[in-house]
Amino acid sequence: MLLEGFQTFLGLIFTVITVLAVVALVMAAIAREDAYRAAGKQTKPFWLVILGIAVVVNLWVPMVFIQIAGLVASIVFLVDVRPALKAVSGGGRRSGGSSSDGPYGPYNGGR
Repeated sequence: MLLEGFQTFLGLIFTVITVLAVVALVMAAIAREDAYRAAGKQTKPFWLVILGIAVVVNLWVPMVFIQIAGLVASIVFLVDVRPALKAVSGGGRRSGGSSSDGPYGPYNGGR
């Protein structure tokens, strides 16, 4: 009975790892190619290959060590590369701006 619960827990963890790898792969595919160069990160094809391998390994190769390597790659992309891409692409908050700034400057309530 205890072994069944442990297997269920491991299955849940591996499902979360797979979902994380798929999310990272989709985010890597959506980002612009020039944003990778502007952020000073590896190229887009590099990240697509690494994260694609992580997804394939998580889905079809039951080797825990390789799955953990894919998890590390996914975490590195989501924690380091994606915020840099977002900042370069203008998706992040700019310093000095406020939430009431519009596309042509601050909104002052029509005064």
